[in-house]
Amino acid sequence: MQNPIQRLVYTFGQRTYSQLPLIGGPAAAAAIAAKVQPMMAQQQQSTRQSSSSVLATESSNKGMIILNRPKALNAINLEMVRKIYKHLKKCEKSKSLLIIKGTGDKAFCAGGDVRALVDAGPTDESKSFFREEYTTNALIGNYKIPYIAIIDGITMGGGVGLSVHGKYRVATDRTLFAMPETAIGLFPDVGGSYFLPRLQGKLGLYLGLTGYRLRGADAFYAGIATHYCDSSKIPELETALLNCPDADDVPELLEKFHTKPEKPFSLQPVLEQINKNFSADSVEAILENLQNDGSDWAKKTLATLCKMSPTSMKVTYRQLELGSQLSLTQCLIMEYRLAVRHLEDRSDFKEGVRALLIDKDQQPKWQPAQLSDVTEEHVQWFFRKLPDTEELKLK
Repeated sequence: MQNPIQRLVYTFGQRTYSQLPLIGGPAAAAAIAAKVQPMMAQQQQSTRQSSSSVLATESSNKGMIILNRPKALNAINLEMVRKIYKHLKKCEKSKSLLIIKGTGDKAFCAGGDVRALVDAGPTDESKSFFREEYTTNALIGNYKIPYIAIIDGITMGGGVGLSVHGKYRVATDRTLFAMPETAIGLFPDVGGSYFLPRLQGKLGLYLGLTGYRLRGADAFYAGIATHYCDSSKIPELETALLNCPDADDVPELLEKFHTKPEKPFSLQPVLEQINKNFSADSVEAILENLQNDGSDWAKKTLATLCKMSPTSMKVTYRQLELGSQLSLTQCLIMEYRLAVRHLEDRSDFKEGVRALLIDKDQQPKWQPAQLSDVTEEHVQWFFRKLPDTEELKLK
C-alpha cells in the first residue's frame, strides 16, 4: 500500500482535461433543472477559457473553483495557486458565494509539489510558491462571501490550506485529512499554527506532531469540518447551493444536508490520554509521558514520533505554541519565515523528501538525529525575522 505521505504528490505530469461535471441528479425537480441548465452553459463557457488544472467557473451570481488534476490527486503548483487567487478575488467582488472542490472521488487536494521545491532549493520561484500560497490562505480566512469547501477525499497540506480557513467545510465518508509534514522534515504550514492549537484540548498538537490521519466523520468530530455529508449526496448539495436564492440561506441549507455520522469519533477513547501526555512543556517531556503511560496507544504513538524529524518536531511544538496567541495573518507571516528557512540545507526537508518520496528507502538520516541534540539556537534560527524586503506582506 502506498505510504500516505507520498500522496503529497511529488511529480506533475501531463495536464488533464475534463468537462465540468453535471451538477444535480435525476431526482432533481424540473424547476431546479430549468434553473441549473442555463447556469451550466455559462459555467462550461467559462471553463473553456480557464487553465485545465483549475476550472474557474461561474454562473450569474455564484462562483466555483474545481481543482482538476485527478491523476495527481488535485495537488497544487504555483500556476494553480495564482489561478485560484485570481478567481477568489474576482468572485469576492461579484458573487454571492463560492464553492471549491476537487475533480474525481479520490482527493480534494493532496498538497503541493514538495519534490519540486526541494529540487529547486531556496530560489525565487520556490519562495514565490510559499508566499503566494500563504497569501491565498489569508484571503480565504478573511473572505467576505460564504466560502464552501467540499473536502471529499484526500485533504492534506496545501489542500488543508484551501479549506480549513473557509467558513464552511463539508467532509464526507471519503475524507482523509492529515498534516504529515514532520515525516518529511517540514512543519504543518498553510496556517497550521493557527487552526491546530484551536482544536479541542491538545488534539491539534497531537495531529501536528504525529501526522495522524482523520478519516471520514473524524474530520467533523475533530473540528476540521463544519458539516458532514454522505458522498452520494454531494452532487445534490452542489445543485442546492448553486440555486440558493440568498447567501443568508447557506447555513440552513448546509444543515439540511448534514447527517449525523454512523460511527463515533475514533480518537474519543484516547482523548484524555492525548490531553494528558501532550500537555508537557517540551517534545522530550511528551515522549517521556508516553513512555510512562505504557498503554498500547502510547507505545504506537511513541514509535510514530521516533520516526519523525527531531528538528521538525521541535519547530512544530514552538510554532503551535506561538500560533495559539497570534492571528491567522500573524501565523502566516511566521510560517513564511519557517518555509524560507526550510529551503536551506540546514533543515531536514531535503533529506525527508529524498527518503520518503525520491529514493523511497524510508530511512531518513535526520540531522541532528536525536532530540537532545537539537539546540535552542537551531530552533530559533527558523523563526528569525527575514530582511524587510523579503518578509511576507499581508494586508
